[in-house]
Amino acid sequence: MASKLSANAKKIIKMLLFTALFMFIFRMGYWVTLPFVNYKILVDTNITLADFGFLNAIGGGSLSHFSVLCLGISPYITSSIVVQLLEMDIVPTLKEWSEEGETGKQKLNQLIKYIALGLAFVQALTLTIGISASYSDVYFSGSYIDVAKPVLYIYLALVATAGTAFTMWLASLISKYGVGNGTSMIICAGILASFPGMIKDLVTNYVTAEQPKVWLFILALVLLLLIIVFIVFMEAATRKIPIQYANRPATSSFRGKNDSNIPIKLNSASVIPVIFASTLMSLPTTIVSVLGDKVPENTRYWLTQIFSTTYTSNGDVTLTFIGFPLYIILIFLFSFFYSFLQMNPEKMSDNLQKQNAYVPGVRPGEETTAYISRVLFKITVVGATYLAIIAILPVLLTAIFNLPASVSIGGTSLIIVVGVAVETAKQLKTTQQEKQYRGFME
Repeated sequence: MASKLSANAKKIIKMLLFTALFMFIFRMGYWVTLPFVNYKILVDTNITLADFGFLNAIGGGSLSHFSVLCLGISPYITSSIVVQLLEMDIVPTLKEWSEEGETGKQKLNQLIKYIALGLAFVQALTLTIGISASYSDVYFSGSYIDVAKPVLYIYLALVATAGTAFTMWLASLISKYGVGNGTSMIICAGILASFPGMIKDLVTNYVTAEQPKVWLFILALVLLLLIIVFIVFMEAATRKIPIQYANRPATSSFRGKNDSNIPIKLNSASVIPVIFASTLMSLPTTIVSVLGDKVPENTRYWLTQIFSTTYTSNGDVTLTFIGFPLYIILIFLFSFFYSFLQMNPEKMSDNLQKQNAYVPGVRPGEETTAYISRVLFKITVVGATYLAIIAILPVLLTAIFNLPASVSIGGTSLIIVVGVAVETAKQLKTTQQEKQYRGFME
């Protein structure tokens, strides 16, 4: 038994070392800026790009740093969501692939990668052109700028696209040889990379400042711990719908087998609704931020009021009267849309009928579909409320306590980190408990 445990322990250590190595390689990409980017002027002038929000967070700041991995894994995430939506009875071919088992899964993965590379090129090209329009002196220096701008833009877009391809390759290696899902681990690594800077800014602003506010520093840390505990509880919460099988005898000897159920997670949509809402809200404001003074002040004000959750004036951060409630509404809409798309009560009811199963006290068919829909609706209300609370916490706390821009207590990033940590812990526990069955002669 000791040798088996030793073998499992060695396997876990090997997986952790592989994961750490791939994470280190990914993080090193942050320090490699794109070609023709004048990093010295960038550091000396302390000029940074606009706040790209979630896309910058999952890359560990690579987007604002304009590194070769500036887009990171985000095009792959977008592509995965798009393909997942299209295979839900929208594109018949994709639906057929999703039902073909491992072969169909490989086809879908290949398609997702191709779409991700196309999205990465378009995003990188748009980003490069926009940044050059506002920060050409800082990010691009030399006479070649005026001579071959189109060629330069395409070249930089190709390099950034290659960075995305490299990131996807690293993610696949982590999934194969390391711990957890590679894509999730890459996202988690990017988010965690911003945590030391957040703690440093908290210390600078509230501990070592001329007028220290140590109580605010302690309050921020306590709130962070409480929110993590709350997220762990909510992510693990499920609602179980009891089911019984018509072809199983209800005798005492089979009673244990009759106790079946359908577990539905409280937050079945995960962070997808927040990502959708954040992306839609951030696109107009990001374009305005990149264009800078080229956008009229009045237009900038109203776009900020509509598509941003906060508005900064004279150093004071206030909630916008249109953007803030719109953000919450979008989270609720996407939560209901994605939850019902994922669970599909009608499909669940049909599967129960095929398995000769039923919900006690509910007739099979339309009544079962209606019952599952009601349960899913109630669960989604709670789940969407939970998502909205976590998503708006950084906005509210920033507006109330005037926290630094780098400090985010709560939000999508924390949900992802906690979720990845929980799933990784489960995988490690499963690997540790693996049993190796050898021949009875050994």
